[in-house]
Formats: sequence, structure tokens, C-alpha cells
Amino acid sequence: MENTSRDQDVKDLSVHDCWKYLQSVSIGRIALINGDEPEIFPVNYVPNFGTLLFRTGPGTKHNALREGAVVVLEADGFNRYGTIAWSVILKGTPEFVTQPEDIQEAVDAGLSPWQPGTKDILVRITPTEISGRRFVISPPSKWWPPLDPAASEGEASDRDDDGSQ
Repeated sequence: MENTSRDQDVKDLSVHDCWKYLQSVSIGRIALINGDEPEIFPVNYVPNFGTLLFRTGPGTKHNALREGAVVVLEADGFNRYGTIAWSVILKGTPEFVTQPEDIQEAVDAGLSPWQPGTKDILVRITPTEISGRRFVISPPSKWWPPLDPAASEGEASDRDDDGSQ
């Protein structure tokens, strides 16, 4: 069965709209490859002149980022009524920020870690691709097919008194 309402309920976002939504939240998930394994980490971030900045500390994420492979950040949100949701995917290359003025700019933009611990490594993601979608949140009754009471009764009658078949 084809969903004919997709065009009405789902809208691909322009790059401008993607940035607008990324600026409306401060937490996302960053996906990267660590050795041969994919990893996903929550990060809080700030958009900064067409890039994203986040802080990290020593560990798995930092080690994987040092390899310089492409990373992906996903951020999501919804309107205050819970009727419209959005999702933005940003792919890009990471670089470590070491210039004092860039670090100060990130601090001025409000970038501070949520978790305790040392997070003194500043990372900038320069996007190579950005895309997103906005969509109407369907009521749960559209997510799952209704249960057929007759089918449930039939399954129950196929069982012995102890529940085995």
C-alpha cells in the first residue's frame, strides 16, 4: 500500500531552514568510525558561522576524531504542541580548534559542557552536506495496525490449558 499523504506531511528542508533548526536546539548525536566500529555520542553544540562547534575530552570520541574521517551529526526537535517534528543531518570534516580567539568565540556563543569532567578540546565540523525534513507527527493509531480480536481469540483457542501449543 502506498502512502499518498507523504507529500503533504513531509517537507524536505532548505539549507537555510536546516541551520535555523540547528540553532533552535543545543544537543545532537555525533556518529563516527572508531577503528572499524561505528560509534554514536551525544554532544551539545553551537552553530558558528556555517560550522558547528562542540567540546570533548580525552577518550574514544577524541581518538576517533583525530583520524579526521567524515563525521555525521543528527539533531531533532518538535514544536511546542507536539504536532510537527524535524530532523537535520549534517555531514562534515572535523578539525581541532586551537586559536585563542576561536576558543573565546565558542565560549561567548555559550558553548559549555553539560557533563562534569575535562572537556577542553574544541572541535569544529565544517559541513560537506546538510539535509533535513520536517513532518507532521502521526497519531499512534496510524503507526500500528489495529488488533483483530478474532485473531487473538483464535490464537488462544490453539493453546492447551497450560499455554503450550
